[in-house]
Amino acid sequence: MRRIDELVAQYHFGDRQKQLAGTLSGGQKQRLALAGAVIQEPGLLFLDEPTSVVDPESRRDFWEKLFELADAGTTLLVSTHYMDEAERCHRLAILDRGVLVADGSPAELTGALAGRTLAVAARDPRRAKRALEPVPGVTSVAQVGNTLRVLLEDGEAVDRARLALRGASLDARVELATPSLEDVFVAATRGRHPEGERS
Repeated sequence: MRRIDELVAQYHFGDRQKQLAGTLSGGQKQRLALAGAVIQEPGLLFLDEPTSVVDPESRRDFWEKLFELADAGTTLLVSTHYMDEAERCHRLAILDRGVLVADGSPAELTGALAGRTLAVAARDPRRAKRALEPVPGVTSVAQVGNTLRVLLEDGEAVDRARLALRGASLDARVELATPSLEDVFVAATRGRHPEGERS
């Protein structure tokens, strides 16, 4: 009973002890599930996309609880498709159809892409995207707001990308960008399957 009282206080359920679990919000249900999972103080905890149905504030609170568990010595294995959540982890493994295609710390994985990620600011980003996609060495081009995020096979493709934009008479600013985990994911999984085979 003492352990339950501790968890009720730690997971902020003091005012909800008489409430049915089915009537809780998504974030509250996830917190309740986590509290139930740690009653026995496990040394290892597996969590499969634990924040997929919660709002941003609840996600932050949930991750704070995970860090508290990690600080107390619990090893956590979390699956997530949110790259901002993956950045919070100490070590990552990227799986593509059950195959390990990349692993390491977030800094190691993004560092491996140094010099291979561009930010392209163009007045007409859609036209710039079309000009860049067929360039040899360009792995992917994604629009983020009015900027294009361009992933390259190697640093030598930077000049080819600039030439393609110039050749299309596009006024664009091309700069090296800090790689993100989304870039890592795309680099690790792109081209592993024939076109149209990905689900």
